[in-house]
Amino acid sequence: MFGDNTMFEIFMFSFNAVMPILLLVLLGFILRKINFASDNFFKTANKMVFRIFLPILLFYNVYEIKTLSDINWTAVIFSVIIVLVLFVIGVSAGALTAKNRNQIGVISQNAFRSNYAIIGISLAASLGGSSATAFASVITAVLIPLFNFLGVIVLSYYSDNDKKTGVKETLLRTVKNPLILGVSFGLAVLLIRSFIPVGEDGNLVFSLERDCPFLMKAVESASKVASPFALVILGARFDFSAIKGMFKQISVGVILKLVIAPVIGLASAFILTKYTDIIKITSNEYPALIAAFGSPAAVSSAVMVSEIGGDDQLAAQLVVWTSVLSMFSLFVTVFLLKSLGLL
Repeated sequence: MFGDNTMFEIFMFSFNAVMPILLLVLLGFILRKINFASDNFFKTANKMVFRIFLPILLFYNVYEIKTLSDINWTAVIFSVIIVLVLFVIGVSAGALTAKNRNQIGVISQNAFRSNYAIIGISLAASLGGSSATAFASVITAVLIPLFNFLGVIVLSYYSDNDKKTGVKETLLRTVKNPLILGVSFGLAVLLIRSFIPVGEDGNLVFSLERDCPFLMKAVESASKVASPFALVILGARFDFSAIKGMFKQISVGVILKLVIAPVIGLASAFILTKYTDIIKITSNEYPALIAAFGSPAAVSSAVMVSEIGGDDQLAAQLVVWTSVLSMFSLFVTVFLLKSLGLL
């Protein structure tokens, strides 16, 4: 068992991982309260984040993947299956608890869609070092498109803008989604990079970092804008008065994200690894799984709801409250896994 110092270090790690998110949300809330900018400004800024900065961030995250060797692909497949299971649970929970149709998609995506794009890699690196980071980077290219694909489908189907969206229209909207385009472009560049020959010095004969540094610097700078800007805008659109009217929906969303998702994902990994030969999850993979299933609701989920259609107030509430409460849930999760010798 761990001593008080270790417990304090685990708590401070969780605290330091989540507090920057909350402080940026608070900044946006204060800016709106003092009428620093109009509603139209924040609505326009919301579109800018969704259509420009977040796609660039996702492209950059995928592009940063250096190697696909020595990856536990059974763990990747396991993660995809768990996300699909959580998708089904989320849709069922949304249909049973939502007050209005436009809340079903919001609650549903909260079950399976985590803040992995923003904190996944850093969380994995802090918990497991370079080996864990390699797996976390690869799984980014799988989970981020899956999160967004399922999110677009469920939000489009239950959209208050277009309640009669058919399969063809939903798929078309999914393909045209800026976030999916960002990841897809990143994967395309990765594929092209795999065919570039290696020179005598062991390096690629052409690389964007070396031969087009001005371009990659611009992309890197733009990617750094996405997360903080999205959080500030989220805070500006946050309304505490809405909590009372949707307490039940917020409670269900928080439980799905911070209790159901990590229990199903991490407990399944532990049981299948310990008692079967189906998969073998090691300390290299557990940090990424914690980030995938135990981190708060994705900031981009609230932005997407606002763009596609749905209860954007509920989406904003879920991002904020899951971020606040994840300080405690992440602490418990990390502590338990450390106690079991899995980290």
